[in-house]
Amino acid sequence: MTVRTITVSTLKRLKNSVIGNPATKLSLAQDTAFIHSLVSCLKHPPTSYTDTQGSHDDIRIEAAHVIASISYGSEAALISLLRANALHAFLLALSNLKPDDAVQLKSALARGLRVLSTAIAEVVGPSQLGLRTWSPDLRSDAKVALSYLFQFDCLNIFLPLLADPSSQTNISIAQLIASAVRSETHRDAVIEWVPPAERSRDIKGRRGWEKTELVNSSSPARQGGWVVRLLVNFLQKKDIKLQEAALGAISSLAMENTIVATTLARPWPDAVDTPLNIMLNLMKSRTTDVQLAASLCVAHIIRATASHHPGSLPVDRSAALNVIHVVNRVLSSSSETSQNKIKTCYTLYHLVKDDKELCQEVYERGTLEKAILLCKDITPLKKTSEWEEDEPESTLALREATLTVIAAISLFDDNIRRKVADHFQLIPTIQIALSHKHIGVRCAACMCLRALSRAVFIIRTNIMDTGIGMELFAIFKKEGEDPRVTFAALNAICNLVNDFSSLRPRLLDEGLLPRLMQLLSSDDLSMRVSVLWAIRNTLRTSVQKSRETVMNNLGWPQLVALCNDLSPEIQEQAMSILRNLTENEEGIDYVFDSLDTETLANCIIIGLESSNEDVVYHTACFLANIANGSREQQDFIFAHPHIVRAMRDCLTDAKSGSPLISCIHSLVQSNTRRKDELMEAGIISTLRHMCDGTTSVSMSMSPGGRHHRMHMEDDKDTVRVARLILDIVEHSNIGELF
Repeated sequence: MTVRTITVSTLKRLKNSVIGNPATKLSLAQDTAFIHSLVSCLKHPPTSYTDTQGSHDDIRIEAAHVIASISYGSEAALISLLRANALHAFLLALSNLKPDDAVQLKSALARGLRVLSTAIAEVVGPSQLGLRTWSPDLRSDAKVALSYLFQFDCLNIFLPLLADPSSQTNISIAQLIASAVRSETHRDAVIEWVPPAERSRDIKGRRGWEKTELVNSSSPARQGGWVVRLLVNFLQKKDIKLQEAALGAISSLAMENTIVATTLARPWPDAVDTPLNIMLNLMKSRTTDVQLAASLCVAHIIRATASHHPGSLPVDRSAALNVIHVVNRVLSSSSETSQNKIKTCYTLYHLVKDDKELCQEVYERGTLEKAILLCKDITPLKKTSEWEEDEPESTLALREATLTVIAAISLFDDNIRRKVADHFQLIPTIQIALSHKHIGVRCAACMCLRALSRAVFIIRTNIMDTGIGMELFAIFKKEGEDPRVTFAALNAICNLVNDFSSLRPRLLDEGLLPRLMQLLSSDDLSMRVSVLWAIRNTLRTSVQKSRETVMNNLGWPQLVALCNDLSPEIQEQAMSILRNLTENEEGIDYVFDSLDTETLANCIIIGLESSNEDVVYHTACFLANIANGSREQQDFIFAHPHIVRAMRDCLTDAKSGSPLISCIHSLVQSNTRRKDELMEAGIISTLRHMCDGTTSVSMSMSPGGRHHRMHMEDDKDTVRVARLILDIVEHSNIGELF
């Protein structure tokens, strides 16, 4: 396409031609000269044109509309806009607006900025409504652009528009926040932003060492920040579109943010009701869009306020039931659109994700059944070419959404998993989805299998009988598969290689370990952690031949390097691998034959001195296994005083204390002559304090300093073993050998 002249009329025709027309968008994207001219119009419209009825403002308005129209749905068009610096052009145009400029111009620029920012954020991710695939070049450009959007100087341009007299402008900026805030960094930047006038007033009103909120009782920090305060005010307006936009923005800011969520759940000064109650009332709106926006907002507040941070609140069960009521109504309605049902599924997902009690609640309320029936209703069990080629995007997205939420609800309870697999017979539906061409559908199907494969009986029956386990393995092994699908499949594989899985030997024979080693070199930390988790599970209660096969692939130098990795998650898995390698005497001998004692001691010391309690725990369990080895292997512990001192420091950790005390018990049972070393290291006195219930009197903190301390009254078994140790030590004869 070649557009030689930019006028109001040509831009209007162009805007109408690109709506819903991918071919026209692509053709336009390839006309880079015109794209640059179009972007330039936002800043400096042409001074001469053939349309005598137009004006500079009209051209800028229509240019903003055209850019908004082409920025969504066409990867090529979005790349062209980014490389023409369209985001900067919108921000510059907004920053140069004068008080007497037309409201329509300001609204058009704000809307254009919102649409372009949303398109950019969707590429960067994480996606809000399902997975999509983007080229590496676009992702790279989009990340740079989104980072630029949330810089302080840019926030100073568009966030003040929330206070603009025009509700259309307010709506666009609120929608921008709702759609573009995808990370904790960007979330914090918006929450902490304050208008320059209030910023300078707060600085003048306090002394240098005082915090703003301590000086000014009306500080916006007490109400979640200036932006949150304004958004909450919008909820009390009668404008439905403004309410919906504000709810979406609050939802994005409250997501996983305990401070903002807790603020919204508590009364505000001079307010009739809490913001949370206002949102609960909006869930009764006659407009489904408002109901769903309010439900998502409440779901994020519920989860963030119950995130176990200091000062957080318990799960608001009453508010959760309100969300579930809206979800059940929409999912079971024959008149609701697919788009609304997709939003509903993801609202439910955010409510129940990784929360066992809420998963049980929605199961008992019939929500899981509604999601399963909806999924089965839109998924034919016979695969045809017409099915994959002709399906509407909305149906694909809805199938992905239902499978995603089914996976989340099924993650914890065997009764729920049995209901899904046996009563509702969802395995064939998952099986057909597993081979679908749509990435999001495949990924969600893998997530369902991960949840269901946590049940032994499902692996041994449904998964074995249908052959779906090997179909999953084929996806896992496929090179060139989308990394998100590979990762989801890998998480399911972690369950299929457990000791209770009859698939483990077959997976090992058909190339599991080479594929794991390939993925271990990934730059994705989560992928590497899951690879090590699969190796860890493969080694659990394994025979010596399997151990040797695994270590021939992994390599001892690499395992040592993983024990010393900077990531606590990697360290945890590495120490767990050592733990599972030493589950019996043959395994302990294998480790000592393969690693020199100094290298092994160094790994143990690093593990015990970690600030991560899971790393310490698996290191403690590894030590407990060594204590069940030969006399020479037990002596290895005492030959390294640093290990013994680190053991003492961790004895009263809530998680690692029990395996360490078990380790000491095995050591003193084998040889009571170790009494002197234990006393010298302070372990005997520590055990006495534990048994007396006076641990807090003289206990030093573990090296990390952030571990949960053991409550002796709650861990009676550990105290019992500690007393057995003291009894053995105090009643033994020094000359006696065992």
